[in-house]
Amino acid sequence: MTALTLKNVPDDLLRSLRAAAERDRRSLNQEIIHLLETAITGRDQGEVLRPAEVQAQLAAWRKLAGQWQSDVDLPEETARVVGRRTRGRKVEL
Repeated sequence: MTALTLKNVPDDLLRSLRAAAERDRRSLNQEIIHLLETAITGRDQGEVLRPAEVQAQLAAWRKLAGQWQSDVDLPEETARVVGRRTRGRKVEL
C-alpha cells in the first residue's frame, strides 16, 4: 500500500479526527481512511450531503427523540432488547 503524508492539518481538525477515532475505536489512520472512503463512495453515488441537509436531518432526529413509546413496561422491554442482542464479533487474542 502507498503511504500518504498530510501537511498543515489545522489543530481543530486534528482534534476532531482524534476524537472521532477514539469514539469509533479506530486508530487515527484507520479513521481517516474510513472517512475518505465514505466521502468518495458517497460522492460517486451522488449521496453528498450538504451542511443544510445534515442540519435538517439532525433536527428531524432530535424531534423524534423521546417520542417512541412501548406497549410493555420497562423491565419487559429491556429483557426483549437484551434477549435479541448478538454476541458481536469474535475477537481472538
